[in-house]
Amino acid sequence: MEATDKQKDNEDLSEDNKIEENKKDLSENNKIEENKKDLSEDNKIEENKKEFSEPKKETLNDKLKGAEDKLLRTMAEMENQRRRFEKERQEAFEFGGFNFAKESLSLLDNIDRATISFKNDPNIKNSKDFEKIVDGIDIVKKDLVSIFKKNGVDPIDCLNKKFDPNFHQAMLEIEDTSKETGIVIQEIQKGYMMKDRLLRPSLVGVAKKREEKVEKTKNDEKNNEKDE
Repeated sequence: MEATDKQKDNEDLSEDNKIEENKKDLSENNKIEENKKDLSEDNKIEENKKEFSEPKKETLNDKLKGAEDKLLRTMAEMENQRRRFEKERQEAFEFGGFNFAKESLSLLDNIDRATISFKNDPNIKNSKDFEKIVDGIDIVKKDLVSIFKKNGVDPIDCLNKKFDPNFHQAMLEIEDTSKETGIVIQEIQKGYMMKDRLLRPSLVGVAKKREEKVEKTKNDEKNNEKDE
């Protein structure tokens, strides 16, 4: 009986040992699985890092698209440059003589001054050659005006027009009750345009209303005199 009990105890111990060993095996397996999971997570992290850190390799289509974009930008820039050049060329053609025309206006001014001077000089005015001199000056003036007109230089029509600071330069104000305030009633120096650009503004005199004296003060003075 004692031998049988001992044998049973030994069997129980061996069973317990097996259970403990199985537990250990399970715990070892769990650890291995956990390590595998950790390794897989680490691998994913490394792969993500590589994706962000390493630039993507350009495919042939990507390279073709990039080359096409660069070509389109270059062509657009060339077209813009061509348009700018064309505009500058056109402006140079149209307004190349702008400064020359502006300086040449003094010739017309001097011709007008000479004509006025001759007409106001009694000695020249009474001369038998007076009409010939004036006619000769007028011919020169007409030829000069014709040359200006062919090149797009035209005088500004300002008399009886509303004052416009874009084309007129006011030199004085003139009291005139027959005209509205701001109307140009005197042209001191003629202005000119070259096509759509101002070559020289017109120097003008502008109408203003006559300042009416206050009648109330006079009436008050008269009333005071009567009371006295």
